[in-house]
Amino acid sequence: MLEVADIFRARGPAWRNTVRLSLGQLKVMSAIEQCRSAALGGHVLRCSGCARTEVSFNSCRDRHCPKCQASAAHRWLEARQADLLPVEYFHVVFTLPAPVSAIAWYNKRIIYGLLLDIAADTLRTIAADPRHLGAQIGATLVLHTWGSALTHHPHVHGIVPGGGLSPDGERWIACRPGFFLPVRVLSRLFRRRFLEALEVAHRHGQLQFFGEYTGLAEPAAFGRWLAPLRTCEWVVYAKRPWRSGAVVQARW
Repeated sequence: MLEVADIFRARGPAWRNTVRLSLGQLKVMSAIEQCRSAALGGHVLRCSGCARTEVSFNSCRDRHCPKCQASAAHRWLEARQADLLPVEYFHVVFTLPAPVSAIAWYNKRIIYGLLLDIAADTLRTIAADPRHLGAQIGATLVLHTWGSALTHHPHVHGIVPGGGLSPDGERWIACRPGFFLPVRVLSRLFRRRFLEALEVAHRHGQLQFFGEYTGLAEPAAFGRWLAPLRTCEWVVYAKRPWRSGAVVQARW
């Protein structure tokens, strides 16, 4: 079966010559390329019964490595299972439009942080509105920076219980069966608050621009660039994974 490490080993050197990568990104690629290979050394395992020996190469233990993080992901899922309530759950996704994803490539810390914070704030705000749910909700949010095609595609997955506590904290308020919150309302608020925060970050000089985006450092150019983002659709959707106990197994 083809693995990410195989792709990096076969195509990585040529690809690195065509893109600008940070030192951190180069280190991740190198770690994945060398993971469980002779390059990282190894150790000999010996069976105490039959005396059979087997060489096992060391792992890179990088947090981005799909091989090294499989067991950690399994432990995380088991821990989340213990947190589940006996209620209906929903799978919510917030996605950045392509132009914002493009500048996020060189502004990961600020834009990924805004994506997580504003997605959470959007959910809490709309859920607290008496016109929708009128409850205080909680959520588990996970940042994904790559899509299934292994292209840069920042988005946030959320697993959210179908209800929350009343404002006084005394009772549970459940969503309508099969319906969480209106995604169009979520999308509009998410778009507005994200763009407002992006403007503030630009005003404070927190964003960097390179290549074809260098001109966006100028406030007027940045304002023109933002204009179409205020009217285009920002993708937010919600669906039921399935009920309680199995919810964290939702196929992301």
